[in-house]
Amino acid sequence: MSKKDGINRNKEHPTSPDTASDKYDGLSRRDFMRIASLSAAGVFTGSLMSGCGELWERQPVIDVDSWHQGVCRFCGTGCGIKIGMSDGKVVDVKGDPAAHNRGRLCIKGILNREILYVEDRALYPMIRKNGELERASWEEAMELIASRFSQSIQNSGPDSVAFYGSGQLFTEESYSANKLFKAGIGTNNVDGNPRLCMASAAVGYTSVFGKDEPMGCYEDTDHADCFFVTGSNMAECHPIVWERLQDRKRSNPDTFLIVVDPRKTRTAEHADLFLQIKPGTDVALYNSMIYEFYRRGLVDLEMIEDYLSFQSGSNSITEEQFRSHLEKYTPERAASVCGISAEQIREAAFRFGNSPATMSFWTMGLNQQIQGTAANRLVMAMHLLTGQIGRPGATPFSLTGQPNAGGGVRDTGSLAHALPNGRLVANPKHRKEMEELWNVPEGTISPNPGHHAISLFQAMNSGDVECALIMSTNPIQSLPNILPYRDAMENAFVVVADAFHPTETTKYADVVLPAAMWAEKGGVFSQSERRYHYVPNLVEPKGEARSDFDIIIDLADRLGHGDLFPNRTQADIWEEWRKISAHSTYNFEGITYERLKNQPGILWPCPDEDHPGTCRRYVPGEDPLVKDEDARLDFYGRPDGRALIYLHEQGEPYENQNEKFPLLLTTGRVLEHWHTETITRRVDDLKNIKTDFLEVHPADAARYGLQDGDDVRVASRRGDAEFVTRITDDIREGLVFATFHSAKHLVNKVTSDAVDPFSRQPDYKRCAVSIEKA
Repeated sequence: MSKKDGINRNKEHPTSPDTASDKYDGLSRRDFMRIASLSAAGVFTGSLMSGCGELWERQPVIDVDSWHQGVCRFCGTGCGIKIGMSDGKVVDVKGDPAAHNRGRLCIKGILNREILYVEDRALYPMIRKNGELERASWEEAMELIASRFSQSIQNSGPDSVAFYGSGQLFTEESYSANKLFKAGIGTNNVDGNPRLCMASAAVGYTSVFGKDEPMGCYEDTDHADCFFVTGSNMAECHPIVWERLQDRKRSNPDTFLIVVDPRKTRTAEHADLFLQIKPGTDVALYNSMIYEFYRRGLVDLEMIEDYLSFQSGSNSITEEQFRSHLEKYTPERAASVCGISAEQIREAAFRFGNSPATMSFWTMGLNQQIQGTAANRLVMAMHLLTGQIGRPGATPFSLTGQPNAGGGVRDTGSLAHALPNGRLVANPKHRKEMEELWNVPEGTISPNPGHHAISLFQAMNSGDVECALIMSTNPIQSLPNILPYRDAMENAFVVVADAFHPTETTKYADVVLPAAMWAEKGGVFSQSERRYHYVPNLVEPKGEARSDFDIIIDLADRLGHGDLFPNRTQADIWEEWRKISAHSTYNFEGITYERLKNQPGILWPCPDEDHPGTCRRYVPGEDPLVKDEDARLDFYGRPDGRALIYLHEQGEPYENQNEKFPLLLTTGRVLEHWHTETITRRVDDLKNIKTDFLEVHPADAARYGLQDGDDVRVASRRGDAEFVTRITDDIREGLVFATFHSAKHLVNKVTSDAVDPFSRQPDYKRCAVSIEKA
């Protein structure tokens, strides 16, 4: 019997009096939400927030005893919120007008007050016995986990175990797990879902500037005269940053918006220039725009002379060699590759380069492709070559998908190839530095990079990884080409810590641990602009749930590595972590808990407790780590202080269309739902928001005999899934689109697990498919 076949939902998860039947002063949760969300009703109908004119102000339905500063649980925008408490419950949430979001919240932000009290909270540990998950004590569950991990380590070595984490864990939690596995157990098999969303941006920043994370900030939005939004549906995926962009357009109507996307999204509807390119042709487009920068004399000669170097692969090249390569990317040639006009490319290049200040935004559309790193590097190159960098409104800015993928995973080095603060596993000097900082013997940290996300689940399938701890994520829905990785879960001993059960991943677990969630535990999140901020612990966890931090420390003790954690609280761990940061250019030693609890976040670098935080890195007079105060810019992450411009050619697609698979599939998300719907699908007012649709162009619908609302089957070389046809000319002919939210309509049975060769991030944005009426 397979793990999932043994599920007895009634036995495992009876309705709890403090979840499904919860009442607020005589009001049901549904009535409470309907009344309290009246001013946000436009979001429920799917309309955009832009143009609302006023901040979202609501009166609480019941009296609030106290208000507390906090941060939204959801995306990497990191909106500041005020949390209203009454009788030990979170009863209201509103935007913090002192935070960067200016008091605004999107629908998911408002629903922070609901997510603690929905159905299907994981309430107690469970162990799989005779094919079924059964209730167990914490002692029984943790002893079993420690015994199985210890047995594998003893018999098969430390690389037989692994940790798969999340950008939804607090920084203190990811840091502690990374330390346990790399400095305690001795394996670099530490990875997680940020590999699926942000790895190409991280590699892009690191390889170009020497250090990860954006150099600009949200404040740049207030100064930009041109926005270049590429591979990002900001209006739905980062709606509050989008609102700030719209504020700039409203106050300065001459501000020009360029949007690059294969779909005419809600973002693209507002574009002054919309480039509806074919999926995966970004490299050709950006090369062509750079060609135009040179042709029009829009390059910044001082930047090239004093601050830039050129590279192809691992080899240095001259600027002349780089310019020669661009001759293959004239607008006419690139237009035929991208499926747009040469005039559109010329205008985009002119607007970008000629603007007083240009700001770029991008996210998964660039990152989730086999040329994700190349696309990231070229967007950065466009800013560097035109001098659109390092001043208000001029910056390349990647948007983060999860609330803590930056500070919790990228900064802490909680990836298979990484160590904290930008260090690398493969670098002997970096390993030695961390061994000294962690006070472990030299040689403790393995010199071998661990398994990245896709490789990790392949290793579970082959038996090379025997035990895995998965925290705060749902990979058995979110991984691409999911069917083989479900087999992997059958073959390994898998522990899942989650706030909810069942999920597609807990169905396959050998042990399920109930995890506390937002406001049931305290800790630090980061967000896209390098801002660290604090989430307070305001309510007791549901049932027997514990914080992920407590679970990690308990496991460390049972595995004999408790001495790695002389500091036993999350506050203590933050103190340790901020002091370690002082030994790097990721210095945030000045960001204390006390400061975070009294202001809406602080941007690093922040080297001491009197420092206000840094809006723009590498800029003399703003960045405290700049070495040359007389320079225009100081890219101190690079040994010579010069950023790198990389030569990249437009590559061939991973798989081609043919007679059997004539169409392309791309994936994305919608405004109202979060990732795999583990949280949002359980909220009453979002249950009817559709995520089961497949967008099909009218010409393709006619070709395959489809009507709007028909059941449609989409198939690839890997698998198939069924959706409901949504006919729209917002998508290119020959392209279909589905969200990855729905477990019932699981597009990741179809998607490709091909990865970028540099970042190892999978390609969710382009695969060959067929469609037929189901």
